[in-house]
Amino acid sequence: MLNLDGLIVEFDKGLRTLFAKAPTARPYPDAGTPEGVMDDAEKQHAAALMRINHTGEICAQALYQGQALTARDPLVQEKLKRAAWEETEHLAWTSKRVGELGSHLSLLNPLWYSGSLALGAVAGLLGDKWNLGFLAETERQVGAHLQSHLDSLPLQDAKSREVVQQMYADEVSHSDMAIKLGAAELPLPVKLAMRGMSVVMTRTVYWV
Repeated sequence: MLNLDGLIVEFDKGLRTLFAKAPTARPYPDAGTPEGVMDDAEKQHAAALMRINHTGEICAQALYQGQALTARDPLVQEKLKRAAWEETEHLAWTSKRVGELGSHLSLLNPLWYSGSLALGAVAGLLGDKWNLGFLAETERQVGAHLQSHLDSLPLQDAKSREVVQQMYADEVSHSDMAIKLGAAELPLPVKLAMRGMSVVMTRTVYWV
């Protein structure tokens, strides 16, 4: 159980995720890639997709934080923290790209963060194999979602494509890590519910 100091640390993580500029140790994936020529509609669409990706990373941060809080195995906790750091880098990359495209981040990010934190904590309480199963399925669905964005982004938006491609590689790595650590396969109704929640989030964040 967390003591007061631990709760303060976790609260600080949440504030930093939502309101501070995210750090990145790796170079931005699109560094050196020239900006493509796009009309206003193409820029607006690309920005909306990258806003969705940013909110997805907000949710991932909260999920990992909640899961790490309730995971039992120290190795699982450590792997979750490492994955969370890579998701923090994704926050930096997507936030920068949304700004470059002249748009804004989702105004509902605090809501998505709170809900995802609660889901992560519940997943961890179910036991590490289900915790890891939830992580693996989340990353599989995120990977599919990123692939759909690669199909939808304007062809000339090479900068956004570079960011999404690196994010996809990281998400696949996180899913593989969870499976190697003993992730359980989630029941189909749970997978479908997760997919449904993702659809609600993406359709909302595209505009807000």
